[in-house]
Amino acid sequence: MDIKQVRETADRLFGKRHQFMSLCQELAENFYPQRADFTSTHSIGEEFAGNLMTSYPVLTRRDLADQIGSMLRPTNKPWFHMKPSDEDRETNDAKRWLEQAEKAQRRVMYDKRAMFTRCTKEGDHDFAAFGNAVESVRLNRNADGLIYRCWHVRDVVWMENDEGENEFIARRWKPYARDLANLFPGKVDPKVNDKARKEPYFEMDVLHIIISADQYEGDAQGKPYWSIYYDCTHDKPIEMVPVWNKEYNISRWQTVSGSQYAYSPASIVALPDARLIQSMTYTLLEAGEKAVNPPVIVTQDAIRSDMGLYAGGHTWVDNEYDERLGAAMRPLTQDTSALPFGIDMQRDSRMMISEAFFLNKLNLPERGPEMTAYEVGQRVQEYIRGAMPLFEPMESERNGGLCELTFDQLFKMGVFGSPYDMPESLQGADIQFHFESPLHDAIDAQKGQKFLEAKQLLAEAIALDQSAAAMIDMKVSLRDALDGIGIPTEWINPEDMVEEIIEQQQQQMQQQQMLDAMEQGSNVAKNLEGVNIEA
Repeated sequence: MDIKQVRETADRLFGKRHQFMSLCQELAENFYPQRADFTSTHSIGEEFAGNLMTSYPVLTRRDLADQIGSMLRPTNKPWFHMKPSDEDRETNDAKRWLEQAEKAQRRVMYDKRAMFTRCTKEGDHDFAAFGNAVESVRLNRNADGLIYRCWHVRDVVWMENDEGENEFIARRWKPYARDLANLFPGKVDPKVNDKARKEPYFEMDVLHIIISADQYEGDAQGKPYWSIYYDCTHDKPIEMVPVWNKEYNISRWQTVSGSQYAYSPASIVALPDARLIQSMTYTLLEAGEKAVNPPVIVTQDAIRSDMGLYAGGHTWVDNEYDERLGAAMRPLTQDTSALPFGIDMQRDSRMMISEAFFLNKLNLPERGPEMTAYEVGQRVQEYIRGAMPLFEPMESERNGGLCELTFDQLFKMGVFGSPYDMPESLQGADIQFHFESPLHDAIDAQKGQKFLEAKQLLAEAIALDQSAAAMIDMKVSLRDALDGIGIPTEWINPEDMVEEIIEQQQQQMQQQQMLDAMEQGSNVAKNLEGVNIEA
């Protein structure tokens, strides 16, 4: 494609998703009113949730989004780890290098200027409400660190290739004329520079496009992507440069075949109940108001003033009216027996919304003092089966994409040192990220439990047959169990060091046995000499 076709492709993608924007608007109005500007605009000071009767659907979305961050990216401990895809390359030296790289990457990500926490927090709420979150990772202006940004789903479109990878990403951007001129000095249209001087805060219409190198004409110099900034106001490109990565991480929760856009299984399932609970709450409020302040039947021409239906209010009645004809003003009889039934229905809707947002599956099962190891294991297995649909896409789509983009940027910046200083086993290896979460903690903790169960079984078997002790390699199983329960690598000696220690211990035992034998022989000789002398 040439630059004209690239621009036309972006416009076509934006034009084809009107129905999806309408769906996102409906989801936002019910679950995320702050983001309800897909098909409408917000004004400053607008009351976002003015159309809602109850805040419960909004609270469930907020709770799920907060749980995503606290459970998948806890700030009080390292939550990501690097490992080579080939386990044979995972030597002790490789582990130590990767752990140092993890610490360096964590420092960069949680640098205040990087705004990582702000970006991921915004992305978590988009992910929970709409099933899509768009975040970018790139160098800051000074090229001395990274900056993370979360972009509105409304402003970004993307297209997949035949392998399901996003090969075309376009983002609508409205920078100020001043900022655009400063970001691309000497590259923008002269009219932009004039705007920057006369109206520095005039909003420009710009497209940022990431396209794979094989889809765009031009020499990419061996790099896999092109980064294109296009000035839509003046219909001309600003910058076209080949880049190493696609900058954007588009995390998607639940996808369906035939669409590059994902959906939130939580908000889609909860949407009917969210609409229902708003109507029910309105009806219950209205019924409650009528029960407390019922409609009043007024006799015609008997009332001489406004009716004071407030507490302590007075109503003036014509003194010539004869009360024997009936009260001048009397309340309408109300039947409130159905109110408890409506409250029960509202409670049921709340429960359904909570389950739709997986709030009943986030807590680890409690372990009672009377529970056996088998019972604990079964409850953990039940938790894993229930939580897997929630954590699995989040780890790979949200955490995985951000960490991989960050690692690529930092590796090319030389933050991890020279590539030649890497352990030989890691050179040319594919580095993958593994994450800590309650789900993985539960899975890995089972290794320690399995080790204890194996120990009990082995003890029972040895009592029957001593040769059963040779069935399990205790060093390998213990090392795997220690790694599963999260013991740091620095606490565990490398395998070659362990072999040296074992060899030294064996040599010491052999030497001690020789000394004991020599001492025993010397004692025997002394005893024999004593016998000869007495003889």
